[in-house]
Amino acid sequence: MTYSSPQRHLRLLHIEDSELDHELTLAHLRRGGVNAEAVRVETESEYLRALDEDWDVIVSDYNLPGFTGLMALDLLKAHGHDIPFVLVSGEIGEDTAVEAMRNGASDYLLKNNLARLVPALLHAIEAAETRRAREQADMELGVSKQRLHELAQHLQTSVEMERAAIAREIHDDVGGSLTALKFDLAWIARHSKEADVQARVNGALETVTHAIEASQRIMHNLRPAILEQGLLAALQWMAGRFERRTGVACVLRTPQSTLPALQNLPAGVPLVAYRMAQEALTNITKHAHATRVEIDLALAGGVLSLEVSDNGRGLSPEDLEKARSFGIRGLHERARTVDGWVDLSSGPAGTTLILSVPLQELDGTQVKELPATHEIEDPTGWGEI
Repeated sequence: MTYSSPQRHLRLLHIEDSELDHELTLAHLRRGGVNAEAVRVETESEYLRALDEDWDVIVSDYNLPGFTGLMALDLLKAHGHDIPFVLVSGEIGEDTAVEAMRNGASDYLLKNNLARLVPALLHAIEAAETRRAREQADMELGVSKQRLHELAQHLQTSVEMERAAIAREIHDDVGGSLTALKFDLAWIARHSKEADVQARVNGALETVTHAIEASQRIMHNLRPAILEQGLLAALQWMAGRFERRTGVACVLRTPQSTLPALQNLPAGVPLVAYRMAQEALTNITKHAHATRVEIDLALAGGVLSLEVSDNGRGLSPEDLEKARSFGIRGLHERARTVDGWVDLSSGPAGTTLILSVPLQELDGTQVKELPATHEIEDPTGWGEI
């Protein structure tokens, strides 16, 4: 029986102590359409020297003087080479064959059935090439994912920088102009006695006041200046504002013994935590139909954790698997910018979103509940006239 295929060139390392068996192997290869550039070795030292070269396939006898095919296979693995290894023997037990396959041998043959030699070698080489291609593809995919994460993190940072720049411009240009305009309108109101002028001025003052409030709200959403007072103060302000706006009870808790440490968080962490809480409360407002929200901020075991939970209707698996669920994905990417991670769990009893960020080890046990209505001054404003 011959193996019909186009002529193929192979570099073959043959571990064989019999010159006659070596020539017989080459004859079967030629008959099968394989042009083999073969080198025969029969000792362990010769084999180890040969492993420094490039080979398409290794064919090994099982029994050699002071050396075995299984030992050759182990040495190949120890060298870290991914070369197909085919075991050939005059007599090999089933247990030995199974052990060889488990240890990484591509195939095993009996010397009295070398008609299978060429198909076995070509199949082993093809399998190795497929495996290497898959490993290369997996490596490239990993690199691509890492680059994608880095791009997403860069975009998150760029967005925050742009938000800060826009907020500064609103504060310096728009805010200053609106405040000056409000002063001028107030001066006109004080110095004019005509009823129609007073009516127009009062209407204009109301419009300017709304514009100032809108500017302050936009500026705060772009860059929460209240973070300058610390993460805890910002979350207190956010919780109180959420409760007043929605009517949903919102409670903030934090371990009291770690309150001082919350004022010295690494750069970037307070903003990431603030944005996560902001996104969670926004989603609760839109979808949860909740009557109570709890925010827990803690430092324990060297990890800062921020947990936002509600008693709403929860999220369905379909909601979580939506192709355009960029809010949750954005939180994951944002957390990665500070080497953190986000966990989300949801059910009929509500939804819980947890941000975890590794920090220096700190412990806190006593829990202090802060009233959601506790008023914290927002430094975004320009003052009153």
